Amino acid sequence: MPSLLDLRRRIRAVKSTQQITKAMKAISASRLRKAQDAMMGARPFAAQMERVLSGLATQVDTSAHPLLQQPEGEAAERPTLLIVVTADKGLCGSFNTNIIKTASTDIAAQGVTRPILGLVGKKGRDFFGRRGFDTRFELVNIFTSLKYAHAQAIAKEATAAFIDGEVSSVHVVYNEFKSVLQREVISRQVLPIQPMEAVPVEGEQLPDYLYEPEPAAIFDSLIPRHVEVQFYRALLESAAAEHAARLTAMDAATNNASEMIEDLTLYMNKVRQAKITGEIIEIVSGAESL
Repeated sequence: MPSLLDLRRRIRAVKSTQQITKAMKAISASRLRKAQDAMMGARPFAAQMERVLSGLATQVDTSAHPLLQQPEGEAAERPTLLIVVTADKGLCGSFNTNIIKTASTDIAAQGVTRPILGLVGKKGRDFFGRRGFDTRFELVNIFTSLKYAHAQAIAKEATAAFIDGEVSSVHVVYNEFKSVLQREVISRQVLPIQPMEAVPVEGEQLPDYLYEPEPAAIFDSLIPRHVEVQFYRALLESAAAEHAARLTAMDAATNNASEMIEDLTLYMNKVRQAKITGEIIEIVSGAESL
């Protein structure tokens, strides 16, 4: 049976931990609002741009721009560039674990041809870095001050690898924010731009575009911007989902600490009562013997 001193020390330790989890919960709640507003602002624009570019890809000659060309023959056998977006810190539940599992599944699906990785976040870098994967770039410590320039840097590396023929496609794996309690791991192809798969309903036609200036000039400006926007959306979604996951995890940890404090306090009172009862019995027994 532990002594009263040991139980008091343990209760103090749990209370100290509870104060930390409460503080982290409050910080995540404040950062979540800002990250959620930024994500909600970028999501409609990114979705509309993806829809427009997919519609264009179904109507134009794919040779009009290198980022539209679908790899064929030997080019299709080249490895893919898999960009994995994880967090820089832990204490956010299964946020990083789910991303790493999905990325590992995508890597296993490639078979013998192992993909080239682009790692965003310390957790993904540490996990895949220890396993000897070919890494094109690493980007860490960006979520404390996330900027559009970070997405531009990722897009620059991805487009260069695709245009130079090093990879056959570019995919990104990240956590998409659904709600504070729900996140979904997304594995999406960014390059080459995929044609629109949805078939219009009866009586509806695909939009017909008039180009001003020439299509080549529009593509040179629009398509690289589209790639940057898609990566920026993935970063914003991941940042919001991380704060939501940490908020949920710290809330659960705070509640668990409260329950543990109640159990330890009850157990300590029982131990103290047993000790007092034992001392009373000793006193009574001593008095009777005299």
